[in-house]
Parts: sequence; structure tokens; C-alpha cells
Amino acid sequence: QVQLVQSGGGLVQPGESLRLSCAAFGITLSDRAVDWYRKIPGKRRELVAKIASGGKTTYVDSVKGRFTISRENDRNTAFLQMDDLKPQDTANYSCHIIYNWKDWWGQGTQVTVSS
Repeated sequence: QVQLVQSGGGLVQPGESLRLSCAAFGITLSDRAVDWYRKIPGKRRELVAKIASGGKTTYVDSVKGRFTISRENDRNTAFLQMDDLKPQDTANYSCHIIYNWKDWWGQGTQVTVSS
């Protein structure tokens, strides 16, 4: 059974940093792409960052230079390092993979940026 278990998140002030983790069970992350999405109530879910199976990374323009997606194969875990957080980054963040033509999601983690 594939399972993605997230940790991290919380309440921070503008300019601070957070790191989200996405640990995989039942599947090897190094073989596939991993995405981080975020959802703000009333808005569509947004793809924030992606790391391809070969390691290439892409980001939505609003987080370029501030967020870094990575993967540690020995821990079978993906990360989203978020620096210089802004109030508009406030959202519920979820990691995602596609396996056997099916979408698999982490449980979601709330990130709130507020002074």
C-alpha cells in the first residue's frame, strides 16, 4: 500500500522559513516525479514545485528563488524548503505522485504566514 506521510508546517511570521517533508511508504520516490501543491480556500489547487525523476526542478513563478524542492533517496523522502515566506503563501500544502496511473496524496499540511 502506497502512503505519503507529511510533516512540518505551522504558523510563522513573514520572512521566516519552514520545511515540509513527505515520506513515502510502499514506493520508491527516486524512481518518479514528486510534486508539491497548495490549496487556498476558494481558489483552485496550485502546483507549486516539481522534481522530476531525473532531478530537474520547476517552480511556479510566485515562489521562484524562495522555495526549493528536493529529494533524499536514502530516506525515501521529498522536501519543500520555503524561505522568505509571505502572507500569500498561506495555504494547505500537499505532496503528490502518480503511480500505476493513480494519484497519491499526502494528508496535507497547513502553512500560515502572519504577523
